[in-house]
Amino acid sequence: MEKKPYERPHLTKLETSMPGKFGMRREQPPTTHIDGVAVEHLAKTYGSPLFVLSENTIRSSYRKALNAFTTRYPKVQFAWSYKTNYLAAVCNVFHQEGAWAEVVSGFEYQKAVDNGVDPKQIIFNGPAKTREELETATQNGSLIHIDHLDELYLLMEIAANSEHRPRVAIRVNMDTGIYPMWDRFGFNYEDGQAWDALNKIMHSGKLDLMGLHTHIGTFILSAGAYGVAAAKLAELARLLKQKFNHTLRYIDVGGGFASKNTLKGSYLPGSDTNPSISEYAEAISSALINSHFAPGELPLLILETGRALIEEAGYAITTVLAHKRLVSGRRATIIDLGVNLLFTSFWYQHPVTVAQEFSQYREDTTLYGPLCMNIDCIRESVNLPLLQTGHRLVIHLTGAYNLTQWMQFIHMRPAVVMIDTKGNVHVVREKEGIQNVISVEKLPDHLHISG
Repeated sequence: MEKKPYERPHLTKLETSMPGKFGMRREQPPTTHIDGVAVEHLAKTYGSPLFVLSENTIRSSYRKALNAFTTRYPKVQFAWSYKTNYLAAVCNVFHQEGAWAEVVSGFEYQKAVDNGVDPKQIIFNGPAKTREELETATQNGSLIHIDHLDELYLLMEIAANSEHRPRVAIRVNMDTGIYPMWDRFGFNYEDGQAWDALNKIMHSGKLDLMGLHTHIGTFILSAGAYGVAAAKLAELARLLKQKFNHTLRYIDVGGGFASKNTLKGSYLPGSDTNPSISEYAEAISSALINSHFAPGELPLLILETGRALIEEAGYAITTVLAHKRLVSGRRATIIDLGVNLLFTSFWYQHPVTVAQEFSQYREDTTLYGPLCMNIDCIRESVNLPLLQTGHRLVIHLTGAYNLTQWMQFIHMRPAVVMIDTKGNVHVVREKEGIQNVISVEKLPDHLHISG
């Protein structure tokens, strides 16, 4: 008979009181498989830590979001936010589904072109576009969203010396009841900056004003704020029509929709409290439909949704390295995935599940990464069974921003795999090796060490 692994007895104080926010038991079933593929097989084959992406979940999330908007509004176009996750495999799943590309740098712009995106279907946002980048975007017929007056004047210079007319919109910031207000980007609505910029564009006669854009913030927990934003953009469109008889082609309400993740400090889990994609769609669509636009003249609605479309499709597999007791008596578990790879753990309480069967004994545990840094804490407190060294954990809702903000620090970055809709596993980013680090270094001759 196989000997069972030893688990140290753990005494839990019983209290006769009302259930906690998770009920009487805080237990989740193990995540032994992702899209039908065993977690243990993935870790042994591709290494640990490992990021896993579900193609099926990406496509499903996109289609649900598209359906939520198209059932409420007649003309809808999604544009995939490259900064959220610009792995080519991820981007091209969205492009196959019909999404355009939304980029915020020359690097991301080139990546979209290399991915095969029609440049006319690239939206170029961001506050730091160079002259060369603007010239390229102008020549290619991409949509350029102007962030400030210096960029506007630069585009006018480019237009004066080009055979192509820049296709532009302006980014508008505004008070939607969300504080602190994002007023760093774009032109302010309330103090007249936005209207002033629009007048300059129209009177110059050098640019083709295509639309209006706003991005009110990130992880916005009020769907109604988007209704306010859409209504204010619709009012600017009305003023343009009234003064210049100019009809805008589109209104772009940006991104910022919350996923099911839970912000740190939240009492209830995000899956129970965060707005659904349908709530965002209802607020935005109603605001535009109830505005001044006549039947048949509604502008195209563009959405630059990132996190809400990819977060759920991402998993991080990690391995238990060691355990210890903190001075407070709390159990601490060290895993092989740190905050250098899971940057969003600074902001969110990512759900954590075990990848193998477990016993009834559980304990509040602090999850630390492998870095020699005190800030390397993945979860300050999570209720887990008494794990053994070598056991696997699965961290959920990791698809957004981690693979664009991660860094090579102390340890190198791991592989990323995607499980396709048929259950096949594909490496979409190779695990880094020492050559990835030293290949870009240059050592002056006088610093060589002779053996």
